[in-house]
Amino acid sequence: MQNQSFDRRGFLKKSTLAAGIATAGMTSVGMASHSFADDQALTAKKGKTTAESIVKLLFENLSPEQKKQICFDWDYTDEKRGLLRTHVANNWQITKPSIDSQFFSKDQRQMIRDIFEAIISPGWQPKIDKQLKDDAGGFGKDQSIAIFGNPGDGKFELVMTGRHMTLRVDGNSTDHMAFGGPIFYGHASKDFYEDHLHRGNVFWEQAVAANKVYQMLDGKQQKMAEVAKFGWEGDVGFKGKEGKFTGIPITEMSADQKAEMQKVLQKLIEPYRQSDQQEVISCLKKQGGLDACTLSFYTDHDMGKDKVWDNWRLEGPSFVWNYRGDPHVHVWVNVADSPKPKLNA
Repeated sequence: MQNQSFDRRGFLKKSTLAAGIATAGMTSVGMASHSFADDQALTAKKGKTTAESIVKLLFENLSPEQKKQICFDWDYTDEKRGLLRTHVANNWQITKPSIDSQFFSKDQRQMIRDIFEAIISPGWQPKIDKQLKDDAGGFGKDQSIAIFGNPGDGKFELVMTGRHMTLRVDGNSTDHMAFGGPIFYGHASKDFYEDHLHRGNVFWEQAVAANKVYQMLDGKQQKMAEVAKFGWEGDVGFKGKEGKFTGIPITEMSADQKAEMQKVLQKLIEPYRQSDQQEVISCLKKQGGLDACTLSFYTDHDMGKDKVWDNWRLEGPSFVWNYRGDPHVHVWVNVADSPKPKLNA
């Protein structure tokens, strides 16, 4: 098959146009207040269960020997990783037994799958499954779980880890933090290099949305947004209100540019269930909303030298969404309602 070269800028314009049509008539983050309690009430009304209730059921179903291997005290500390519950990485496992191993019974494996599906937005489930198939052979092959605390009796959190994945279920046990703590997602689709435009990468649409904002900036604004050097991708600790931030402040944007930024925010949070989305919005609102943030595009990682940016960062006092697209997608996320929580990466 003949290798074709692609016009990235043309692809970007077509993709953003399609996205605009798909979201016409919808507000980006103007959602009604939504919480974990709302999720509980909604799922109960529909006769469904929440991720948290399934975690409790799974915990109760584990044998004492299983609990010894995958369950920990709430504040368990590891010599290498510190407070283990709050650690995050791009490729790691807290516990050894993989989800699809014989360590778990068939019913337990199904419960873990149900937990996973309960925290992912239905529209994103096929995309995340594709990512897992590409990167790890499918759900459960490379992932493991750990449970901290005692579900149903005080604080608890289930953490699911593996290659290109750190997901959490905490029922709002973790004070001040969205998602229950820092998360990670990524994708190394088969064709992710420049001449293929990240083809097949399920998360590239997020970069398309951010790049559309860059295209809307005037020359002076673009210069403000461009940053010469992309640092360590996992640097997502909070800087607080007095921190030094790179890129263009959102306050320097016009009304239409700010409206487009709201669409970027919605694109970033839409893979997750409504209660987690609303937690992010609530945390961001407490620190001043998007007006408290800056947007950076890194010029040292422009794969095609075409100003369609592969690496970029949206950051506020206690909000970090760090997107590395070169050579494939790694995204580190850390969101809280204040800078007090410390990252344990």
